[in-house]
Amino acid sequence: MKKRVQLRSFTRKGALLMGAALLTATPLCAQTAETINAHTIEAGASEHWTADKVYTLAGAVVVRGTLTIDAGTTVLAQEGFNKYILVDRGGQIFAEGTATAPITFKADRDDAPSSYWGGIIINGRAPLAGGGEGTTEIDASLKYGGNDAADNSGVLSYVILNNTGAKVNRDVEHNGLTLNGVGNGTRIENLYILNGGDDAIEFFGGTVNVTNLLAVNCEDDCFDFTQGYRGKLTNAYAYWGTDFSTDEQDPRGIEADGNLDGNYAEQNGQSDFTVENVTFCNESTVDASAEGRKSAWDDIVKCRRGAKLTLINGLALGAGKAGNAVDMTDSKGEGIASSSISLTNRLALTSDAVNGEADVTFPEGNT
Repeated sequence: MKKRVQLRSFTRKGALLMGAALLTATPLCAQTAETINAHTIEAGASEHWTADKVYTLAGAVVVRGTLTIDAGTTVLAQEGFNKYILVDRGGQIFAEGTATAPITFKADRDDAPSSYWGGIIINGRAPLAGGGEGTTEIDASLKYGGNDAADNSGVLSYVILNNTGAKVNRDVEHNGLTLNGVGNGTRIENLYILNGGDDAIEFFGGTVNVTNLLAVNCEDDCFDFTQGYRGKLTNAYAYWGTDFSTDEQDPRGIEADGNLDGNYAEQNGQSDFTVENVTFCNESTVDASAEGRKSAWDDIVKCRRGAKLTLINGLALGAGKAGNAVDMTDSKGEGIASSSISLTNRLALTSDAVNGEADVTFPEGNT
C-alpha cells in the first residue's frame, strides 16, 4: 500500500519542509535531454515520458489520447503563454510520482519569475452550472463540461508545478492547475503549486475531489471555485512568504462563485462544495503599496454570486494581514446564507470579521 502524505498532520513548518523536500528530490537515474514541440496526442494514441530524460516543453501539448509520465520525471518549460499541457475531453494523463520521486514541471531557468509559462489544464465531461458546455479560457475552440459526474481524466499525484500563470491579460491567463468540468473518476492528490502568476488551482464546475494541496506564493487566489463546482478539497495549505507581494487586484485565500463571472444567477446547479482541513498562512509583512502591490489578502474567504460553501476546520494565521475574514457580498449577488464556515482566525484584519450573511463560527481550537 502506498503511503499518502497528510498535510494537516504537519505543523506549518512541516508542510513547507515537505514542499522543499519535493523540490530537492534526487533524480532516479542519469538523464538525457529531449525537446517536446507543440503537438496533439490524438484519440487512440499514447505517449510516454520517462525519468531517464529531462524534457523541455517548447510548445502546447494537447492530449486527446493518453499521456503517461513516470515518477521522477522533470519537465522544463520554455517561457511563453503557449507552453502548457492541456488534457482535452476524452483524453487522459497519468502523472503519478512518489514522495521521493515527484514529477516536476518548472521553468527552464532557475531565476524565472511567476507567469513564466502556462500550466496544466484538464477538460472533462462533468456537469457545469446550467448544464451545457464551457469554453476554455486560454483557447476558446476547446470545450469542456457534459453530464458524466464520474468522468475519468486520469491521475495527478505527487506533482510539482512551478512558475506557472502566463497571461495575455487579466482576463486570459493560466493558473497552476485548471480543472474544467473534471469528473470525480479523476484522482488528484499530493500537489505542490508555487510561484504562480494567477490562482494556484481553479475549479470550473465539475465534481473532481482534490486531496493534499500545498500552494505557495500564488499571485491571486490560492483556491478558486466557480461555474457549479460540486466536489471537495481536503487537506489544503496556502502560504505567502515574509517578503511576498502581488500586483493582482483582489487576492484571496478562497474565492467562490456559484456561476461563471456572476452573469448567470438563474442557472441550476450552482457551486455547492466542501473544503475540509485548510490552513491560510500569510507571513508577508512587506509594504509594497507604493509600487501598487499588495501583501494582504482582500479576504481570507470570499463566497459570492450564488455559491454555497461548507468549510470545516479552517485556520488562518501568520504575521501578515487580511481584509475580511469572511465576505459573502458582491454586486452581482451574495453567497448562499446557509453556507457553513468554521474558521479559527489569528490573522490581523483590516476590515470586518464577517461581511454579509452566513453561518460563520470562529472557534479557538481549529488546527
